[in-house]
Amino acid sequence: MIIIHAQLQVKPDQEQAFLEEVKTLLSASRAEEGNISYDLMKSTEQDCHYTMVEVWKGLEAIAIHNTSEHFTAFTQKAPTFMAAPMDLKVFSGEALKA
Repeated sequence: MIIIHAQLQVKPDQEQAFLEEVKTLLSASRAEEGNISYDLMKSTEQDCHYTMVEVWKGLEAIAIHNTSEHFTAFTQKAPTFMAAPMDLKVFSGEALKA
């Protein structure tokens, strides 16, 4: 299992447009076979700051997602919404033995 946290800083004047556009990305990504969960969280500490929390079955599922029509359509529009480059963090979802 792979977990991705994508930090997104959205331009204040583009926040509503971003939220409308991301609806399609969320629903289509959740429907992908290799997806476990795909959620958008809004920061309580920073205005217009969001984190996309994605959980995937494996790297192959992510590769398929990254070339999907809904993902590529969103990434083409993303520069319009973003105030800063996306900060991406990837984690292994395997439990560590103590």
